[in-house]
Amino acid sequence: MTASPQTPPLSVGFVLLHRFTMMPFAAFVDCLRLAADEGDRSRQLRCHWVFMTSAGRDAMSSCGAAVTPCAPFRDPAEFDYIVVIGGVQDEHAAADEAALGYLRRVARAGVPLVGVCTGVFALIQAGLMTGRRCCVSWYHHGDLTRRFPDIEPVAEGLFVDDGDRLTCAGGIASADLAAHLVERHLGKAWAMKSLHIMLIDEARPGSHPQPQPVLFDKVEDRLVRRAIGIIEQHLGQAIPMDELARRVGTSRRNIERRFREELGIGPQKFARDLRLRYGLWLLHYTAKSVTEIGERCGFADTAHFSRHFREAFGATPTAVRKAAGEGATSVDPFFLHIQARPASS
Repeated sequence: MTASPQTPPLSVGFVLLHRFTMMPFAAFVDCLRLAADEGDRSRQLRCHWVFMTSAGRDAMSSCGAAVTPCAPFRDPAEFDYIVVIGGVQDEHAAADEAALGYLRRVARAGVPLVGVCTGVFALIQAGLMTGRRCCVSWYHHGDLTRRFPDIEPVAEGLFVDDGDRLTCAGGIASADLAAHLVERHLGKAWAMKSLHIMLIDEARPGSHPQPQPVLFDKVEDRLVRRAIGIIEQHLGQAIPMDELARRVGTSRRNIERRFREELGIGPQKFARDLRLRYGLWLLHYTAKSVTEIGERCGFADTAHFSRHFREAFGATPTAVRKAAGEGATSVDPFFLHIQARPASS
């Protein structure tokens, strides 16, 4: 293990906002807990952490579970990082002004701030993200851009490390960000120890793409649903149909027949359309070049990507990028709307 007895412990303060989301909180703190001690003994040796709320009362999560004990806000100098775990968003609810004031105090003290899940909304409300890129889940991207049009959100990766501002999409990705910080302070071995005990194979970098959603108007065939789930996880490559069939436990002929019966198209065309839709999303919400996007979406070259893109959307990727920059959006880039083939077809 890299860390030695002389290595200063990693100290983290958690600001738990009202109705905070449990999954990202638990994933983050458990990564610290497992790195803090040998085995699974949970002593705060190499990592220290404190849970804080505005008045020091119990913190209520969005699922109804409470975290206790919580302390009132402490001197930021006690911590290497302050991690803000956001909660359910309600534009009409009064902001926690005490928490926002504390975040400003942390920033003035020069302690890095970490916004996890909707915790980034609190950093923005505190005026601490001006001119900064911030990571947000695809699910909250629309809310953030509508409420804070001057902020540049990033919804393609898992987290953004911008020095003294770190932001994370939430969910299990908070374990990746926690491992990133553990590795920085204690060494890679301690980060991997945590992840392995959590049954996570390896730490994903912040640039690792978020899984993009698919909206089903009506997909009843379970085998087709399973196949679509696999296709979603291979947006960066054209998965061979024989491999797809093997992974869902059927034959290529059967999977092709089931797709056509359910969706009216074969699995190859469906997969390509989904990769093109992902390319459309990247054109709207990232600054990646057309060439980079074509590669990210699994196309052999830019010409190949552009040709299929134009056939699908009636415009070149360059034209769509320009229109997006001018605020013109004719499609919802988040969802692929799938309508089942009518039974009479």
